[in-house]
Amino acid sequence: MAVFTSTLPDDLLKRLSENAKKLSVPKNKLLERALNAYLDQINKAEYAKSYKQFGDDEDIMKAAEEGMSDYYKQIEDQ
Repeated sequence: MAVFTSTLPDDLLKRLSENAKKLSVPKNKLLERALNAYLDQINKAEYAKSYKQFGDDEDIMKAAEEGMSDYYKQIEDQ
């Protein structure tokens, strides 16, 4: 595990300390959890954005529709 050093505003550090104490969790673990949650949100937002971009692309939509048509045929044949 790597060591990371940073500065935080005093009010944020105070909130971090209070919540870490309240949750009985070390501050570094609370930061780790918070950062993971935030980075997961960013990834989800990028994923959603890519779907929107694909939805605006006429060629991709045609390919998707053709794929769905094949899928429905497979379901009906079962």
